[in-house]
Amino acid sequence: MSSGEIEKKAEDALADEVAKLSLGESSTPVKEIEGAPVALKALAHWILNDCEKVVVLSGAGVSVAAGIPDFRSPGTGLYDNLQKYNLPYPEAVFDVDFYRKNPKPFCSLAKEIWPGMIHSPTLTHCFMSMLASKGKLLRVYTQNIDGLEVLAELPPDKIVECHGHFRTAACIDCAKSADIDSVVQSITKEGKAPTCDKCKGYVKPDIVFFGEGLPNRFHKLLRPDLQQADLLIILGTSLQVAPVSMIPDLVNRNICKRVLLNRELVGNLDILGKTNKQNKSTARYSTR
Repeated sequence: MSSGEIEKKAEDALADEVAKLSLGESSTPVKEIEGAPVALKALAHWILNDCEKVVVLSGAGVSVAAGIPDFRSPGTGLYDNLQKYNLPYPEAVFDVDFYRKNPKPFCSLAKEIWPGMIHSPTLTHCFMSMLASKGKLLRVYTQNIDGLEVLAELPPDKIVECHGHFRTAACIDCAKSADIDSVVQSITKEGKAPTCDKCKGYVKPDIVFFGEGLPNRFHKLLRPDLQQADLLIILGTSLQVAPVSMIPDLVNRNICKRVLLNRELVGNLDILGKTNKQNKSTARYSTR
C-alpha cells in the first residue's frame, strides 16, 4: 500500500470518528447532514497533517449519549428534573448557601452522575483519547463533572476539569478534607449529605459551585495552552458559563483555527453543513 493510500485510509478513519461524535441522542448523525462528510474529511486531513497541539473544549452535550442529561434542555435537562425539589432558581443546586440549607437536590444530582457508577464514556470521549494516543492532543478543558474523560483513559496531564471533580471532598465551613469513601457511601447509598467530623458542617465533593473559584490548574495552564494551540475543537457546549465561555476568544488567531461541533449555534459562525430547524449540528467558528 502506497503512502498516499495509507494517508487516505487514516483520513477516512479519523473522519468516521469525528462524524460519530456523540452530540446527543436526539440529534441527527453528522454524516447525514448534506455537505458534512466533505467538511469532516477536510477536518480529519487537517488534524492528521497540520495539527500538533489540539485543544478540546467540551460541555454537557458530549455526555448526553452516555445517559447523562444536559443542564438546560427543556423538559429533559437536569435543571428541569430538579424542580421537584422546589428550587428557588435552577442554579441553586450549585449554590453553597442553598446547599447549606438544603443539600438534598445536589445529593440527588450527584447520585445520578457519580463517576463509574452507571455511565460509560461515549465515542466523543474515545475520540479525545485517540487524539492523545496519536500525540495530537495538547489539552482537554472539560466543563463536565462526570469524570468520563478519566474513565476513557485520557492521560491525567491532558485533562483540565474546569468545574471540579468527585475524587475528593471537603467541608463547606471549615474546609477540612473528608474521607472520599465515606462521602460516596453517604451520597450514593444513603442519599444524604455527609457531615464534617470536625465542625459538623456539610461536606461536598470538590465540584465548583457558583461563586467559587476555578481550580488553580485551569488558571495555570489556560493562557500558555491557548497561545500555542493550533486547533481548538469546541464540543457540546452552549458557551454560557464564564470564564470558560471566553476560551474561544483567547486563542492565538495567528496560528489557531476554531471548530464547533454542536447542537446549538453559538458565537460567530459559518455553517459547514446544511441544517434544519430541528437540528443544527455542525458549524465552524469564523477564523476572522
